[in-house]
Amino acid sequence: MSLSLIFLHLLLFALHTSQDMIESFCRAYLWPSVHRDGDFVLGVFFPLYYMEMERDMIRLSFLLKPEDKVTASWWLWKNYQYVLAFHFAIQEVNKDTHLLPNLSLGFQFYNAIPSDQFTLWNTLYWLSGKNEMIPNYTWQTQEKLVAVIAGTTSAFSAEIGTLLELYGTPQLSYGPFDPMLNDKDQFPSLYQMATSDGFLAHGMISLLLHFGWTWIALFVSDDMKGEWFLHDIKAEMVKKGLCVAFEVKLPATKRMFASTDITFMTRLSVSSANVHVLYGDVRSLIHVDIVGQFFLTTGKVWVMAAKWDIVVYETYHMLHSLHGGFSFSPHRGEIPGLKHFLKTVNPSRYPEDFYFSKLWLHIFNCLPDGSFCGKIGLCPPNASFEFFPGDIDMMTISDSSYFIYNAVYAVAHVLHKMLLEKVDRLSSGESSQPMLLPRQLHPLLRKIQFTNNAGDDISFHETRDHMAHYDIQNIGNFPVGLQLSIKIGEFSSKSPHDQVLVISEEMIEWPIAFTETPQSVCSQSCGPGFMKIRQEGKPVCCYTCTFCPERYISNQTDADQCVQCAEHEYPNSERNRCLSKLVTFLAFEDSLGMALTCMALCCSVSTAAVLGVFVKHRHTPIVKANNRSLSYILLISLLLCFLCSLLFIGRPQTATCVLQQIMFGLVFTVAVSTVLAKTITVILAFKVTKPGRTMRQLLISRVSNSVIPICSLIQLIFCGIWLGTSPPFLDRDAHAEHGHIIIVCNKGSVTAFYCVLGYLGFLALASFTVAFLARNLPDTFNEAKFLTFSMVVFCSVWVTFLPVYHSTKGKIMVAVEVFSILASSAGLLGCIFAPKCYIILIRPERNSLKEFNNRKCSKGW
Repeated sequence: MSLSLIFLHLLLFALHTSQDMIESFCRAYLWPSVHRDGDFVLGVFFPLYYMEMERDMIRLSFLLKPEDKVTASWWLWKNYQYVLAFHFAIQEVNKDTHLLPNLSLGFQFYNAIPSDQFTLWNTLYWLSGKNEMIPNYTWQTQEKLVAVIAGTTSAFSAEIGTLLELYGTPQLSYGPFDPMLNDKDQFPSLYQMATSDGFLAHGMISLLLHFGWTWIALFVSDDMKGEWFLHDIKAEMVKKGLCVAFEVKLPATKRMFASTDITFMTRLSVSSANVHVLYGDVRSLIHVDIVGQFFLTTGKVWVMAAKWDIVVYETYHMLHSLHGGFSFSPHRGEIPGLKHFLKTVNPSRYPEDFYFSKLWLHIFNCLPDGSFCGKIGLCPPNASFEFFPGDIDMMTISDSSYFIYNAVYAVAHVLHKMLLEKVDRLSSGESSQPMLLPRQLHPLLRKIQFTNNAGDDISFHETRDHMAHYDIQNIGNFPVGLQLSIKIGEFSSKSPHDQVLVISEEMIEWPIAFTETPQSVCSQSCGPGFMKIRQEGKPVCCYTCTFCPERYISNQTDADQCVQCAEHEYPNSERNRCLSKLVTFLAFEDSLGMALTCMALCCSVSTAAVLGVFVKHRHTPIVKANNRSLSYILLISLLLCFLCSLLFIGRPQTATCVLQQIMFGLVFTVAVSTVLAKTITVILAFKVTKPGRTMRQLLISRVSNSVIPICSLIQLIFCGIWLGTSPPFLDRDAHAEHGHIIIVCNKGSVTAFYCVLGYLGFLALASFTVAFLARNLPDTFNEAKFLTFSMVVFCSVWVTFLPVYHSTKGKIMVAVEVFSILASSAGLLGCIFAPKCYIILIRPERNSLKEFNNRKCSKGW
């Protein structure tokens, strides 16, 4: 091999070795800060890596000075988006000829370590201005230092805020809103870019109600912020009828991989609550993130605030646990030019930013010329943030990135206004740049108000918290760490009474355990026709369903009470709708009414026929023997009894209601009193056959005939009292028969009705007693036995009538009364007149005086 060839190989080896050394150096290089000079300098803290304490540092006795060795144990590349948003804002401000003209903003940013042990580590670096920590010493020139942008967590902002307050340096926090940091007595120099979460609970409750989720598990951080949110959401849940299945207070994770209690995660899989609300400080969210790798929950819907962009490490193991969840983030416009900036920017644009070079080398294994480490390898032509892996998404702008962008502009607008005021006060001959102190920014920061390039109004005034506008995003997690947040709705609130929720359900991707909208209820919904019955000792969302009682309905889901139908309505069989009742009565067209009408007409015709027979054979002994006048009266009264039953059939009217009861009482009184008169006639007839008795005169005077008018007069008096006090009237019975309103005649005074009926019973009993005593009197045409039997039938009918009448309702009650009238009247007709008609029509030979005498002689009378 020639010497030149050997030299060439050695050169190539040296270059290759040098290239490898440069790449190794670039990957391992870590410096406390990234600096770019300017007329004004902003101090910024970004969470870019996590630093684990060495074991010997943990046991430090404070007798020796600790080493300043910085090592990153875990890189948070996803958070570099904050730096990019900051670079873009600085670039825009420096190029803007109307904002800070001829002046530039510089920066010095540090890593913000979310750990109590290292909170002040880089803050002291920043204050010292050197590459070593020197407490109580500041090297920075006061005229350049103007403000600090920080706030990964509330704890970080609070802890460095105490130190910054010594110098009066404003701190603009880009983290989630924390009401504790809003206390101006404790943190007068701290300004939160995020608006209040006061309406977040209302937005979440609106989303839960939209999908009918009433059984909710709550996960909140175990701090004051979590307590405030827990108080707000539980109060709102009580108002809206939602229930807490269980609540978990998440402990703060102060150190990565520190031992923590994760037993609460075992409750997720066994809980019947399919919806979990998650809210808290970042350190508490880290706790859930860490334990998620051990407890994969695929059948739960998570509803949370959009704070996962500041969780301290990539959530590879949470791919399915949060898939299909919902995230609430403050509504924001799209920053013009930012997307293009992210697609085109590369490390050569910011050679001082070694983080940029490390990230680019980490993803593409190359660096362009002009970067911090120079050119390494050959980068592909499409090397851009647009083609970064899904787990390091730089193109989707997070809330924190948006707040950082606004924070830079807020400081720029305040500086611009301050400079204008100071320039106005300077003499025209003075050309020196006016000096600004950081504490001088506070009065203007409190009053600053401007519209950013996205069209959103930015201010720190208290009125900004009186309204809220949230974007609702559906979280989609896919393999290889790809996460998508798709906007599916909005929630806006100007007041607790002016709230609007808009949801596009067709865009929602549910968790993989659900094929349709999931349910999260303690008890299944009670459908229409049912009402809820609370379970004692359990929340209001836990209940049993019971069918609505008679005459009640419920036409909505989960009704607390059933609603009674109106009097003219009745519930359907499902008890979910009221139907109009049909008006009905005992009509002639009904089968029952038709049957009773036929019976009444047949009996009336039969009575008229008997009356005709008696009139035709009025001179025969059997007709004359028992006072034919009384027989005529009895037959006519029975005929009227049969006919008066027709008054009870057909549509009742006020007149028929009065007539049916009065006619019933009077004609039956005449009929029964006639039977009593006939019985008395039989007794008198036998007493007269013995000479010398005064009964002959009584018979002649026809005392027995006076029984009918006297008895009828008494009944007439009862009826008059009835009509005078409480007469019968037309009434509607809406409860007797399901689905019908029955038009009936109300008897008015029930007492009067039973007095009339009782009086009839008394007459019947008197007739029965007299007839029973006269049953054995001898006479060929003695009808005492028939009268006795007729009274037995009559009394039996009406004694049976009473219990049956009271056990029925509506049309059947009327039918029972009609049938009793017909049956009792038919009993009188049949028992008294059937034997006589038999003799008159079938055995006429026995209906003669000769036959009567022969029978009398044969018996030895």
